[in-house]
Amino acid sequence: MVFTKYLFCYFTGNLPDEERVHFAVSYDGYNYTCINSGKPVIIQTKGKKCCRDPFIFRDQNNIFHIIATDMRSQDGWSSNNSMIIWDSNDLINWHNERIIDFSIFDETKSADRVWAPQIIYDKFRNEYMIYWTHHNADSDSDTITWYAYTKDFCHLTTSPKVLFRPKSGLCAIDADIIEYNEKYYLFQADEKKEAICYCVADKPDGPYYEPDDNKVSVADTALEGNCIYRILGTDKFVMIADQFKKGGYFMQETTDLINFTKVDESKFSLNHLRPRHGSVLHITEQEYELLKNSTFK
Repeated sequence: MVFTKYLFCYFTGNLPDEERVHFAVSYDGYNYTCINSGKPVIIQTKGKKCCRDPFIFRDQNNIFHIIATDMRSQDGWSSNNSMIIWDSNDLINWHNERIIDFSIFDETKSADRVWAPQIIYDKFRNEYMIYWTHHNADSDSDTITWYAYTKDFCHLTTSPKVLFRPKSGLCAIDADIIEYNEKYYLFQADEKKEAICYCVADKPDGPYYEPDDNKVSVADTALEGNCIYRILGTDKFVMIADQFKKGGYFMQETTDLINFTKVDESKFSLNHLRPRHGSVLHITEQEYELLKNSTFK
């Protein structure tokens, strides 16, 4: 399978009708065009009926999944205990909507923040690792990254547990993991350093090593909702992130996942989409054309 294009999956704001899944496509990984006339591609019917931070993933069987925060932000920032998932064979028709409720597990029975879930295939276990930003109401631990494993995206095969806690012990959210040169780099928004920072491990489930000098964002403002992906056919990686205080999106690029440079705003187009936290998937030419020419119901 040859990947040549990009699909951006995102939501647009804090109002209930903005907490929906949207799609945009790109031919170069820098410039994106909305599809479905800018309207949502999925209308949630279960859980909070609002979702945030959608992450799109292609599994080992070439089935697509979207996993997202099941949350209505108008209920408050400590108001959700679930994720929501959809499946698709073609990126157009999404089905099997379901909830993973973390209040049913002993380790997370008081969960009040289950945010920004993502998925990575663990080749060492031949399972999928779901990881997310988590907080328990009855814990003195801050909001940090947890994980659990699944084989079917419906049931967990392990109990939820902490994946990574920064040395500071403070909040760190929106983890995004990518494999590079047989290492796993975890990027997230670190509250103490007020920046996107990284840690590194030999396996998806760690343990992760946190360098003292691990800040990677080069923006002059705070970022969150970071997403990193390779520019196909090159040695470049692009990181995009939400300038949640300033507004708009920031883009930076790297060839080693540690040293980044800013991409000038004239070189990319994202802000016309009004995106918040999202994710990017590499797609084929055929999938790109199908998405551009489809109308979602």
